[in-house]
Amino acid sequence: MGKSAPKAPDPKETAAAQTGTNVTTALANAQLGNVNKYGPDGSVTYSQSGSKQFRDPTNGAVYDIPQYNQTTTLSPQQQAIKDQTDAAQLNLGQLANSQSSRLQGLLGTPFTLNGLPAGGDASKITGPNYQRFADGPQLQTSYTDDFSKDKQAVQDALMSRLQPSLDKDRAALEQRLANQGIQIGSDAYKAAMDDFGRTSNDARTSTLLAAGQEQSRLAGLSRDQATFGNTANQQMFQNKNTTIGANNSLQDQMTNAQLAQFNAANTQRQLATSEKFAERNQPLNEISGLLSGSQITMPQFGASNMPSIPTVDYAGLVQQKYANDVNAYQQKTGAAGGILGGLFGLGGKLIAASDERVKKDIQKVGKANGHNLYMYHYKGEPDDAPKRLGLLAQEVKKKKPSAVIKMPGGLLAVDYGKALGA
Repeated sequence: MGKSAPKAPDPKETAAAQTGTNVTTALANAQLGNVNKYGPDGSVTYSQSGSKQFRDPTNGAVYDIPQYNQTTTLSPQQQAIKDQTDAAQLNLGQLANSQSSRLQGLLGTPFTLNGLPAGGDASKITGPNYQRFADGPQLQTSYTDDFSKDKQAVQDALMSRLQPSLDKDRAALEQRLANQGIQIGSDAYKAAMDDFGRTSNDARTSTLLAAGQEQSRLAGLSRDQATFGNTANQQMFQNKNTTIGANNSLQDQMTNAQLAQFNAANTQRQLATSEKFAERNQPLNEISGLLSGSQITMPQFGASNMPSIPTVDYAGLVQQKYANDVNAYQQKTGAAGGILGGLFGLGGKLIAASDERVKKDIQKVGKANGHNLYMYHYKGEPDDAPKRLGLLAQEVKKKKPSAVIKMPGGLLAVDYGKALGA
């Protein structure tokens, strides 16, 4: 097979080297980060106060880790202000401590709401008792307008009085004509009798008209009576519904008055309860206020522009180098075996590194003599490189262990002649 495969890196040695670089980087960053700060209100300085030893459990290496003190110094003016503030805060804290004795008696007394006004009693609220509005009035839709019998009676009564008078007047006219020597049948007689006939007809017509007027009068009275009755019924209906509406509105007012009284009682209860709680909490709030005014404060400084050295991925570099070496080895063995040139054209003499651990982008493409065939890249090859064709040693080992060879460094190779039965 030619040159042996690269030896895998020792994990213990790699971890120890990585720890060493990390410790060195951390110490350098500590030196860069412990920046002394100076300002008009004071300063913050760092000083080394000794060191502690750290032993690497993987290889026993011992490292000296320096220890630092941070010292904050105020300017004289700020220190004077701080002294005054500290004194005031101390007084507040002492006052809060002395006042806290009041809490023993306060908290020892059970908190009750006895003696407060009672809330509204919903059970005493009565719903409105509405009245039902009345049905519509019974209106008269017709009236009597046929007074023909009355008309006839009036006509007969008038004619019974008129006819004797006409007969008497006719007899008087005939006597007067006779006294005047006017003969029956003469022109003067005919003219006088025609004139009398017209007068008699006018009298009869007046009688008929009077009878018709009486009929109309009676019909109008009947109509007026029906109209008056309907108007009266409508007015009574309106009055009744107005009264019912007023009574229902009164029921609403009574219910609203009860609700207002209920809400007023609840509001009074809530106000009294709030006052009771405020009275209970006031001493607690006072002591809390005193304690909050006695808190310790520290001076603030601006952020420093501190550079940071990144750690070196030593283990990653070692692993990458190993992968590159393996890849170069696989490329040489792959080129020597001519995998891309065909698996069956070498007379069954091809032995190639087919360990799944050195391959990537593995894709199954078919079978050959019962074994799966895969397209793949070796780890370390560029993604756009031509893919290789071959078997996976781990799968071949399960079906035909004699065709798998263990290479230097622990990787597995496949004897394609044995594996494929050549």
